[in-house]
Amino acid sequence: MKRPKLKKASKRMTCHKRYKIQKKVREHHRKLRKEAKKQGHKKPRKDPGVPNSAPFKEALLREAELRKQRLEELKQQQKLDRQKEQEKKRKLETNPGVKPPNVEPMKEEFGHCKTKNKAIVGKQNSKKLYCQELKKVIEASDVVLEVLDARDPLGCRCPQVEEAIVQHGQKKLVLVLNKSDLVPKENLESWLNYLKKELPTVVFKASTNLRDKGKITKYVKVKKKAAPFKSKICFGKEGLWKLLGGFQETFGKAIQVGVIGFPNVGKSSIINSLKQERICNVGVSMGLTRSMQVVPLDKHITIIDSPCFILSPLNSSTALALRSPASIEVIKPMDAASAILSQADTRQVVLKYTVPDYKNSLEFFTVLAQRRGLHQKGGSPNVEGAAKLLWSEWTGALLGYYCHPPTFWNPSPHFNESIMADMKYGFDLEELEKNNAHSIKAIRGPLLANSILFQSSGLTNGIIEEKDIHEELPKQKKRKQEEGENDEEDVDSYQEIVDKEVDEKSSDMSPTEETWEVQPGESTAGEQSARSFVLDKMIQEDDAYDFSTDYV
Repeated sequence: MKRPKLKKASKRMTCHKRYKIQKKVREHHRKLRKEAKKQGHKKPRKDPGVPNSAPFKEALLREAELRKQRLEELKQQQKLDRQKEQEKKRKLETNPGVKPPNVEPMKEEFGHCKTKNKAIVGKQNSKKLYCQELKKVIEASDVVLEVLDARDPLGCRCPQVEEAIVQHGQKKLVLVLNKSDLVPKENLESWLNYLKKELPTVVFKASTNLRDKGKITKYVKVKKKAAPFKSKICFGKEGLWKLLGGFQETFGKAIQVGVIGFPNVGKSSIINSLKQERICNVGVSMGLTRSMQVVPLDKHITIIDSPCFILSPLNSSTALALRSPASIEVIKPMDAASAILSQADTRQVVLKYTVPDYKNSLEFFTVLAQRRGLHQKGGSPNVEGAAKLLWSEWTGALLGYYCHPPTFWNPSPHFNESIMADMKYGFDLEELEKNNAHSIKAIRGPLLANSILFQSSGLTNGIIEEKDIHEELPKQKKRKQEEGENDEEDVDSYQEIVDKEVDEKSSDMSPTEETWEVQPGESTAGEQSARSFVLDKMIQEDDAYDFSTDYV
């Protein structure tokens, strides 16, 4: 029997419904056209391809085809690798008792040790290079400008570098108080009175919004809000020019001026402000300048930019947090931010960041993460992200904080009356004082109530000699072993076992860390015994931990 054909559903509808749909479509298209007109959206241009008149057209097309094939193969390989990893994970989940062979982890550990050693060697080499470049700048200079952050001038002075300049002889040292707009005027005046007793001091505020060298700017009649950290106005430039010009006249020949200082004090910004164009590379990240750069200001004055000072690891944790460039130092954001927070006035920090009163740094970072919308997967506050945020603000050029100068003036140990008189000889100090007074009057600094009071850790020790870097590294390693800092890989590998043995709260805490380095000559049995020892110790310490003091 022949089966009857099933009729398709009819597409007929009432006129009212059809007209309504057409109207909605028209409105939608009109809206899209309007938005495209506002945004200036244009249709994407079609790729014209390689023209027939182009030479070697066939070779170019073949090369493009090969590149496309390689990319497809790479994607396919990555897809297969992901599938294999997922299969391994599924097998481990289904058979938790079965352990994978020890061959692959060993390879990974050896690879990790190699990369770790390479990183240490790279940081050693960069530190040596910084020391070499700094010594070159000091030797080549007739006048050395030591740039200080006005928020913590004493913490930006390095006695080792100043002593090296004094030992060279016939070299002048001048202090430049940069970022003067970030401190209250009363505090700036008191610091100027304190520092000028020892060395000639210039009040300065560098311009950060300068055109690049050789770049033609197009002026468009569109009102755009300028970034808050970019300022065209520069204060103290005339005073510094007159000071250097007057010294050059008394010196009788062309002079070279070296600019030195700790990272992020504004060395390159001062040179750019004097030259009135962006010649030296500047940015928010610390330690951008890695070699000396010679910039002629005029026929008689040449200025030399230099890399930052290398900090000694024997400094306080606050000094290391504020002055260490992350490019050549390994710093943990939580430790750095906690050290900074411990030296800041609690009441003013609470008012500045609009957070409730806190008992410890962890509580502060938790609340700050919630206030700023920094969350991890699952909605928990990103404490490390909040620590990084605070650290970047305190080392950047936006936050206003200040330190009180010492109540009694004492000259530095490497200076005496004759050296100080010799440093001031040849400079017109009366003219400098007038220019400083004019600059302080013109600068619009924050109010004392709106700034955060900070406890300075005093002079910051640095390293000049390359041989001292070798000595410092073993000390760091020994100190880390004494403190019991562990590698992150050990924590991750044994996290599942630790979670079974301790309470839920302990899962948020990281166990006491110990560094273990795998040597190629060690036996497998020795490695297993070492692992078991680390595991037992971690579990014992977690059981002994009192979680009543922990903040949840």
